[in-house]
Amino acid sequence: MIPLEEAQERLLALATPLETEMAGIHEAAGRYLASDILAKRTQPAKDLSAMDGYAVAHATFPGPWQVTGEAAAGSSFNENVAADSAARIFTGAPLPGGTDSILIQENAKADDGKLTPLADVTLEKGQHVRRAGSDFCLGDKIIEAGAKLNAAHIGLATLAGLAEIPVHRKPRIAILSTGDELVPPGQVIGEDQIPASNGVMLAAMLQNLPCEIVENRIVPDDLEQMKAAFKEAKADIIITIGGASVGDHDLVRPALDAVGAELDFWKVAMRPGKPVTAGKLADAVVLGLPGNPVSAYVTAFLFLMPMLRQMSGSKSPFPLKHTAKLEQSLPANGPRANFIRALVRGDSIAPLPSRDSAILTALSAANALIYRPISAAKAEAGNFAEYFALG
Repeated sequence: MIPLEEAQERLLALATPLETEMAGIHEAAGRYLASDILAKRTQPAKDLSAMDGYAVAHATFPGPWQVTGEAAAGSSFNENVAADSAARIFTGAPLPGGTDSILIQENAKADDGKLTPLADVTLEKGQHVRRAGSDFCLGDKIIEAGAKLNAAHIGLATLAGLAEIPVHRKPRIAILSTGDELVPPGQVIGEDQIPASNGVMLAAMLQNLPCEIVENRIVPDDLEQMKAAFKEAKADIIITIGGASVGDHDLVRPALDAVGAELDFWKVAMRPGKPVTAGKLADAVVLGLPGNPVSAYVTAFLFLMPMLRQMSGSKSPFPLKHTAKLEQSLPANGPRANFIRALVRGDSIAPLPSRDSAILTALSAANALIYRPISAAKAEAGNFAEYFALG
Protein backbone atom coordinates (compact mmCIF):
# COMPACT_ATOMS: atom_id res chain seq x y z
CA MET A 1 0.00 0.00 0.00
CA ILE A 2 1.12 3.55 -0.66
CA PRO A 3 0.08 6.70 1.25
CA LEU A 4 -2.95 8.62 0.04
CA GLU A 5 -1.06 11.81 -0.86
CA GLU A 6 1.53 9.87 -2.89
CA ALA A 7 -1.21 8.02 -4.75
CA GLN A 8 -2.98 11.29 -5.59
CA GLU A 9 0.20 12.89 -6.92
CA ARG A 10 1.08 9.81 -8.96
CA LEU A 11 -2.40 9.77 -10.46
CA LEU A 12 -2.24 13.44 -11.44
CA ALA A 13 1.16 12.84 -13.04
CA LEU A 14 -0.67 10.53 -15.47
CA ALA A 15 -3.31 13.14 -16.30
CA THR A 16 -2.01 16.19 -18.13
CA PRO A 17 -4.46 18.91 -19.23
CA LEU A 18 -6.16 18.21 -22.54
CA GLU A 19 -5.76 20.32 -25.67
CA THR A 20 -7.26 23.79 -25.98
CA GLU A 21 -10.41 24.65 -27.90
CA MET A 22 -12.59 27.72 -28.21
CA ALA A 23 -15.98 27.73 -26.48
CA GLY A 24 -18.71 30.19 -27.35
CA ILE A 25 -19.52 32.69 -24.64
CA HIS A 26 -22.90 31.01 -24.09
CA GLU A 27 -21.36 27.55 -23.54
CA ALA A 28 -18.22 28.37 -21.56
CA ALA A 29 -19.66 28.44 -18.00
CA GLY A 30 -18.25 25.64 -15.86
CA ARG A 31 -15.20 25.13 -18.08
CA TYR A 32 -11.61 25.82 -17.01
CA LEU A 33 -9.82 28.70 -18.71
CA ALA A 34 -6.86 27.54 -20.83
CA SER A 35 -5.05 30.90 -21.07
CA ASP A 36 -5.29 34.36 -19.54
CA ILE A 37 -8.05 36.59 -20.89
CA LEU A 38 -6.97 40.09 -21.90
CA ALA A 39 -9.53 42.84 -22.36
CA LYS A 40 -10.20 43.84 -25.96
CA ARG A 41 -11.68 47.17 -24.94
CA THR A 42 -11.79 49.69 -22.09
CA GLN A 43 -14.75 49.73 -19.69
CA PRO A 44 -16.22 52.26 -19.37
CA ALA A 45 -14.94 53.60 -22.67
CA LYS A 46 -15.84 57.16 -21.54
CA ASP A 47 -16.69 58.93 -18.31
CA LEU A 48 -20.31 57.94 -17.57
CA SER A 49 -23.04 59.20 -15.26
CA ALA A 50 -23.78 56.84 -12.37
CA MET A 51 -27.12 58.50 -11.59
CA ASP A 52 -29.99 60.36 -13.23
CA GLY A 53 -29.52 64.11 -12.85
CA TYR A 54 -27.65 67.00 -14.45
CA ALA A 55 -24.09 67.18 -15.80
CA VAL A 56 -22.32 70.36 -14.69
CA ALA A 57 -18.81 71.76 -14.28
CA HIS A 58 -17.87 71.52 -10.61
CA ALA A 59 -16.12 74.89 -10.77
CA THR A 60 -19.45 76.57 -11.55
CA PHE A 61 -21.29 75.15 -8.50
CA PRO A 62 -23.76 76.27 -7.12
CA GLY A 63 -24.96 77.71 -10.40
CA PRO A 64 -27.51 78.63 -11.44
CA TRP A 65 -27.34 76.94 -14.85
CA GLN A 66 -29.41 76.93 -17.97
CA VAL A 67 -30.39 73.39 -19.06
CA THR A 68 -29.41 73.25 -22.73
CA GLY A 69 -29.68 69.61 -23.78
CA GLU A 70 -30.04 65.97 -22.83
CA ALA A 71 -27.67 62.98 -22.71
CA ALA A 72 -28.93 59.40 -22.54
CA ALA A 73 -27.23 56.00 -22.51
CA GLY A 74 -26.36 54.86 -26.00
CA SER A 75 -26.24 58.33 -27.52
CA SER A 76 -23.53 60.99 -27.58
CA PHE A 77 -23.88 64.67 -26.63
CA ASN A 78 -21.92 66.22 -29.46
CA GLU A 79 -21.58 69.78 -28.15
CA ASN A 80 -19.57 71.10 -25.22
CA VAL A 81 -21.66 72.51 -22.38
CA ALA A 82 -21.00 76.16 -21.63
CA ALA A 83 -19.87 77.21 -18.15
CA ASP A 84 -23.25 78.68 -17.28
CA SER A 85 -25.14 75.68 -18.65
CA ALA A 86 -26.01 72.10 -17.64
CA ALA A 87 -27.20 69.02 -19.50
CA ARG A 88 -29.98 66.70 -18.39
CA ILE A 89 -28.32 63.28 -18.10
CA PHE A 90 -29.40 59.72 -17.36
CA THR A 91 -27.61 56.74 -15.81
CA GLY A 92 -25.04 55.25 -18.17
CA ALA A 93 -24.82 58.27 -20.47
CA PRO A 94 -21.40 59.72 -21.40
CA LEU A 95 -20.58 63.06 -19.76
CA PRO A 96 -20.79 65.93 -22.23
CA GLY A 97 -17.66 67.98 -22.84
CA GLY A 98 -17.23 70.80 -20.36
CA THR A 99 -18.78 68.85 -17.45
CA ASP A 100 -17.16 66.73 -14.75
CA SER A 101 -19.78 66.11 -12.03
CA ILE A 102 -23.40 65.03 -11.63
CA LEU A 103 -25.95 66.93 -9.58
CA ILE A 104 -28.49 64.18 -8.96
CA GLN A 105 -32.11 64.97 -9.69
CA GLU A 106 -33.14 64.49 -6.04
CA ASN A 107 -30.84 67.38 -5.08
CA ALA A 108 -31.86 69.74 -7.88
CA LYS A 109 -34.67 72.08 -8.84
CA ALA A 110 -35.33 72.82 -12.51
CA ASP A 111 -37.83 75.57 -13.28
CA ASP A 112 -38.40 76.79 -16.84
CA GLY A 113 -34.96 75.50 -17.87
CA LYS A 114 -33.19 77.15 -14.94
CA LEU A 115 -31.35 74.71 -12.66
CA THR A 116 -30.37 75.30 -9.03
CA PRO A 117 -29.30 72.96 -6.20
CA LEU A 118 -31.57 72.50 -3.22
CA ALA A 119 -30.57 74.24 -0.01
CA ASP A 120 -27.63 72.68 1.92
CA VAL A 121 -26.70 70.45 -1.04
CA THR A 122 -22.96 70.03 -1.67
CA LEU A 123 -21.20 68.70 -4.75
CA GLU A 124 -17.74 67.15 -4.92
CA LYS A 125 -15.75 67.18 -8.12
CA GLY A 126 -16.38 63.93 -10.01
CA GLN A 127 -19.36 63.03 -7.84
CA HIS A 128 -21.58 60.29 -9.31
CA VAL A 129 -19.22 59.80 -12.27
CA ARG A 130 -17.90 56.41 -13.41
CA ARG A 131 -14.46 57.20 -14.80
CA ALA A 132 -13.26 55.73 -18.09
CA GLY A 133 -11.28 52.54 -17.43
CA SER A 134 -12.45 52.27 -13.82
CA ASP A 135 -13.44 48.62 -14.45
CA PHE A 136 -10.64 47.62 -16.83
CA CYS A 137 -8.58 48.99 -19.70
CA LEU A 138 -7.66 47.62 -23.12
CA GLY A 139 -5.02 44.88 -22.67
CA ASP A 140 -5.63 44.31 -18.95
CA LYS A 141 -5.54 40.69 -17.73
CA ILE A 142 -9.05 40.23 -16.38
CA ILE A 143 -9.23 36.43 -15.75
CA GLU A 144 -6.29 34.11 -15.06
CA ALA A 145 -5.76 30.74 -16.72
CA GLY A 146 -7.03 27.84 -14.63
CA ALA A 147 -10.14 29.64 -13.35
CA LYS A 148 -13.39 27.70 -13.42
CA LEU A 149 -15.60 30.05 -15.37
CA ASN A 150 -18.66 31.20 -13.45
CA ALA A 151 -21.47 33.57 -14.38
CA ALA A 152 -19.50 36.65 -13.32
CA HIS A 153 -16.51 35.55 -15.45
CA ILE A 154 -18.79 35.11 -18.44
CA GLY A 155 -20.28 38.56 -17.96
CA LEU A 156 -16.83 40.09 -17.55
CA ALA A 157 -15.43 38.38 -20.66
CA THR A 158 -18.41 39.53 -22.71
CA LEU A 159 -18.02 43.09 -21.46
CA ALA A 160 -14.33 42.90 -22.38
CA GLY A 161 -15.27 42.23 -26.00
CA LEU A 162 -14.94 38.43 -26.27
CA ALA A 163 -17.39 36.15 -28.06
CA GLU A 164 -15.30 32.98 -27.56
CA ILE A 165 -13.16 31.80 -24.64
CA PRO A 166 -10.14 29.43 -24.73
CA VAL A 167 -10.83 26.35 -22.63
CA HIS A 168 -9.52 22.80 -22.36
CA ARG A 169 -11.40 20.04 -24.14
CA LYS A 170 -13.85 18.11 -21.98
CA PRO A 171 -12.43 14.73 -20.92
CA ARG A 172 -14.34 11.74 -22.28
CA ILE A 173 -15.16 9.25 -19.53
CA ALA A 174 -16.12 5.58 -19.71
CA ILE A 175 -17.61 4.05 -16.53
CA LEU A 176 -17.49 0.27 -16.33
CA SER A 177 -19.31 -1.30 -13.36
CA THR A 178 -18.22 -4.91 -12.95
CA GLY A 179 -20.15 -7.84 -11.46
CA ASP A 180 -22.61 -10.59 -12.40
CA GLU A 181 -24.89 -9.45 -9.59
CA LEU A 182 -25.53 -6.01 -11.08
CA VAL A 183 -28.79 -5.11 -12.82
CA PRO A 184 -29.48 -1.85 -14.70
CA PRO A 185 -31.63 0.67 -12.82
CA GLY A 186 -35.36 0.09 -13.07
CA GLN A 187 -35.22 -3.58 -14.03
CA VAL A 188 -36.66 -6.47 -12.02
CA ILE A 189 -34.24 -7.49 -9.25
CA GLY A 190 -33.69 -11.08 -8.23
CA GLU A 191 -32.83 -12.11 -4.67
CA ASP A 192 -29.16 -12.53 -5.62
CA GLN A 193 -28.93 -9.28 -7.56
CA ILE A 194 -28.61 -5.58 -6.79
CA PRO A 195 -29.30 -2.43 -8.81
CA ALA A 196 -26.16 -0.98 -10.38
CA SER A 197 -26.14 2.23 -8.34
CA ASN A 198 -22.43 3.09 -8.43
CA GLY A 199 -22.27 4.13 -12.08
CA VAL A 200 -25.32 6.35 -11.65
CA MET A 201 -23.83 7.84 -8.46
CA LEU A 202 -20.51 8.65 -10.13
CA ALA A 203 -22.25 10.26 -13.09
CA ALA A 204 -24.18 12.45 -10.65
CA MET A 205 -20.94 13.43 -8.88
CA LEU A 206 -19.48 14.62 -12.19
CA GLN A 207 -22.46 16.55 -13.50
CA ASN A 208 -21.09 19.94 -12.41
CA LEU A 209 -17.64 19.29 -13.87
CA PRO A 210 -16.69 19.66 -17.53
CA CYS A 211 -16.71 16.15 -18.92
CA GLU A 212 -18.52 13.91 -21.37
CA ILE A 213 -19.62 10.48 -20.15
CA VAL A 214 -19.42 8.43 -23.33
CA GLU A 215 -20.16 5.08 -21.71
CA ASN A 216 -21.74 3.93 -18.44
CA ARG A 217 -22.43 0.22 -18.47
CA ILE A 218 -22.21 -3.09 -16.66
CA VAL A 219 -19.49 -5.62 -17.51
CA PRO A 220 -20.02 -9.23 -16.31
CA ASP A 221 -17.38 -11.14 -14.36
CA ASP A 222 -15.93 -12.62 -17.52
CA LEU A 223 -12.31 -12.06 -18.51
CA GLU A 224 -12.94 -11.94 -22.26
CA GLN A 225 -15.84 -9.50 -21.94
CA MET A 226 -13.78 -7.32 -19.62
CA LYS A 227 -10.83 -7.30 -22.02
CA ALA A 228 -13.19 -6.36 -24.84
CA ALA A 229 -14.67 -3.53 -22.77
CA PHE A 230 -11.21 -2.06 -22.22
CA LYS A 231 -10.30 -2.35 -25.91
CA GLU A 232 -13.57 -0.77 -27.04
CA ALA A 233 -13.55 2.17 -24.64
CA LYS A 234 -13.03 5.43 -26.57
CA ALA A 235 -12.25 7.64 -23.61
CA ASP A 236 -9.61 9.79 -21.94
CA ILE A 237 -10.47 8.26 -18.55
CA ILE A 238 -11.63 4.68 -18.05
CA ILE A 239 -13.24 4.09 -14.65
CA THR A 240 -13.81 0.59 -13.33
CA ILE A 241 -15.97 -0.03 -10.27
CA GLY A 242 -15.52 -3.29 -8.39
CA GLY A 243 -13.47 -6.34 -9.26
CA ALA A 244 -10.31 -4.74 -7.95
CA SER A 245 -9.43 -7.16 -5.13
CA VAL A 246 -7.71 -10.53 -5.48
CA GLY A 247 -10.60 -13.01 -5.46
CA ASP A 248 -11.43 -15.48 -8.24
CA HIS A 249 -14.08 -13.11 -9.61
CA ASP A 250 -11.95 -9.97 -9.36
CA LEU A 251 -10.85 -9.71 -12.97
CA VAL A 252 -9.99 -6.04 -13.45
CA ARG A 253 -6.24 -6.43 -12.98
CA PRO A 254 -5.91 -9.63 -15.08
CA ALA A 255 -7.90 -7.95 -17.86
CA LEU A 256 -5.75 -4.83 -17.72
CA ASP A 257 -2.58 -6.90 -17.81
CA ALA A 258 -3.93 -8.84 -20.78
CA VAL A 259 -4.66 -5.73 -22.87
CA GLY A 260 -1.26 -4.18 -22.17
CA ALA A 261 -2.10 -1.57 -19.56
CA GLU A 262 0.78 -0.15 -17.52
CA LEU A 263 -0.23 0.01 -13.87
CA ASP A 264 1.27 2.72 -11.68
CA PHE A 265 -0.07 1.72 -8.25
CA TRP A 266 -2.40 -0.82 -6.68
CA LYS A 267 -3.85 -0.36 -3.17
CA VAL A 268 -3.79 2.83 -1.12
CA ALA A 269 -3.43 3.17 2.67
CA MET A 270 -6.93 4.58 3.24
CA ARG A 271 -10.25 3.53 4.70
CA PRO A 272 -12.66 3.14 3.04
CA GLY A 273 -11.23 2.55 -0.39
CA LYS A 274 -8.00 0.55 -0.12
CA PRO A 275 -8.29 -1.33 -3.45
CA VAL A 276 -7.70 1.66 -5.75
CA THR A 277 -5.60 1.17 -8.86
CA ALA A 278 -4.33 3.54 -11.53
CA GLY A 279 -2.36 3.31 -14.74
CA LYS A 280 -2.40 3.96 -18.47
CA LEU A 281 -3.97 2.04 -21.33
CA ALA A 282 -2.58 3.61 -24.50
CA ASP A 283 -3.51 7.30 -24.14
CA ALA A 284 -6.26 6.73 -21.56
CA VAL A 285 -5.87 6.94 -17.79
CA VAL A 286 -7.37 3.91 -16.05
CA LEU A 287 -8.70 4.38 -12.52
CA GLY A 288 -10.04 1.33 -10.70
CA LEU A 289 -12.39 2.05 -7.78
CA PRO A 290 -13.76 -0.35 -5.14
CA GLY A 291 -17.24 -1.81 -5.53
CA ASN A 292 -18.69 -0.97 -2.12
CA PRO A 293 -20.72 2.18 -2.68
CA VAL A 294 -19.22 4.32 0.10
CA SER A 295 -15.73 3.27 -0.97
CA ALA A 296 -16.57 4.11 -4.58
CA TYR A 297 -17.87 7.54 -3.55
CA VAL A 298 -14.91 8.43 -1.30
CA THR A 299 -12.29 7.32 -3.82
CA ALA A 300 -14.09 9.13 -6.66
CA PHE A 301 -14.14 12.27 -4.50
CA LEU A 302 -10.41 12.03 -3.71
CA PHE A 303 -9.07 10.66 -7.01
CA LEU A 304 -11.47 10.87 -9.94
CA MET A 305 -12.73 14.41 -9.40
CA PRO A 306 -9.24 15.94 -8.86
CA MET A 307 -7.94 14.10 -11.94
CA LEU A 308 -10.87 15.36 -14.00
CA ARG A 309 -10.31 18.93 -12.79
CA GLN A 310 -6.64 18.79 -13.74
CA MET A 311 -7.30 17.34 -17.20
CA SER A 312 -9.88 20.10 -17.69
CA GLY A 313 -7.30 22.77 -16.84
CA SER A 314 -7.73 23.49 -13.12
CA LYS A 315 -4.63 24.65 -11.23
CA SER A 316 -6.21 23.69 -7.88
CA PRO A 317 -7.68 20.23 -8.47
CA PHE A 318 -7.86 18.94 -4.89
CA PRO A 319 -10.81 19.61 -2.57
CA LEU A 320 -10.22 22.13 0.20
CA LYS A 321 -9.87 21.09 3.83
CA HIS A 322 -11.87 22.84 6.54
CA THR A 323 -11.87 22.58 10.34
CA ALA A 324 -14.65 22.30 12.91
CA LYS A 325 -14.97 21.30 16.56
CA LEU A 326 -15.76 17.66 17.23
CA GLU A 327 -19.04 17.02 19.02
CA GLN A 328 -17.70 13.68 20.28
CA SER A 329 -14.32 12.06 20.69
CA LEU A 330 -12.65 9.88 18.06
CA PRO A 331 -10.25 7.02 18.83
CA ALA A 332 -6.62 6.96 17.73
CA ASN A 333 -6.25 6.06 14.08
CA GLY A 334 -4.35 3.11 12.62
CA PRO A 335 -2.05 2.58 9.62
CA ARG A 336 -4.53 3.87 7.01
CA ALA A 337 -5.94 7.38 6.53
CA ASN A 338 -9.55 7.31 7.63
CA PHE A 339 -12.50 9.19 6.14
CA ILE A 340 -15.50 9.31 8.45
CA ARG A 341 -18.95 10.34 7.27
CA ALA A 342 -20.06 13.32 9.31
CA LEU A 343 -22.54 16.14 9.66
CA VAL A 344 -21.33 19.74 9.96
CA ARG A 345 -23.63 21.94 12.05
CA GLY A 346 -22.46 25.53 12.30
CA ASP A 347 -18.91 25.45 13.67
CA SER A 348 -19.11 21.87 14.94
CA ILE A 349 -18.97 18.45 13.30
CA ALA A 350 -20.59 15.18 14.39
CA PRO A 351 -19.31 11.80 13.16
CA LEU A 352 -22.13 9.56 11.94
CA PRO A 353 -22.33 6.15 13.58
CA SER A 354 -22.11 3.84 10.56
CA ARG A 355 -18.62 2.81 9.40
CA ASP A 356 -19.77 0.06 6.97
CA SER A 357 -18.58 0.91 3.44
CA ALA A 358 -21.66 -0.75 1.95
CA ILE A 359 -24.16 1.45 3.83
CA LEU A 360 -25.30 4.38 1.71
CA THR A 361 -27.89 5.77 4.13
CA ALA A 362 -25.18 7.32 6.34
CA LEU A 363 -23.43 8.77 3.31
CA SER A 364 -26.66 10.31 2.04
CA ALA A 365 -27.14 11.96 5.46
CA ALA A 366 -23.56 13.30 5.55
CA ASN A 367 -22.36 16.67 4.31
CA ALA A 368 -18.69 16.13 5.21
CA LEU A 369 -15.89 13.60 5.49
CA ILE A 370 -13.70 13.87 8.58
CA TYR A 371 -10.06 13.27 7.64
CA ARG A 372 -8.00 11.25 10.11
CA PRO A 373 -4.33 10.92 9.05
CA ILE A 374 -2.32 7.74 9.53
CA SER A 375 -1.52 7.14 13.21
CA ALA A 376 -3.51 10.19 14.35
CA ALA A 377 -3.82 10.41 18.15
CA LYS A 378 -7.16 10.20 19.92
CA ALA A 379 -9.20 13.37 19.34
CA GLU A 380 -11.31 14.59 22.24
CA ALA A 381 -14.69 16.26 21.91
CA GLY A 382 -14.08 19.98 21.41
CA ASN A 383 -10.84 19.41 19.50
CA PHE A 384 -10.66 20.72 15.98
CA ALA A 385 -10.90 18.13 13.20
CA GLU A 386 -10.09 18.49 9.51
CA TYR A 387 -12.85 17.68 7.07
CA PHE A 388 -13.84 17.86 3.40
CA ALA A 389 -17.20 19.39 2.54
CA LEU A 390 -19.49 17.22 0.39
CA GLY A 391 -22.10 18.39 -2.07
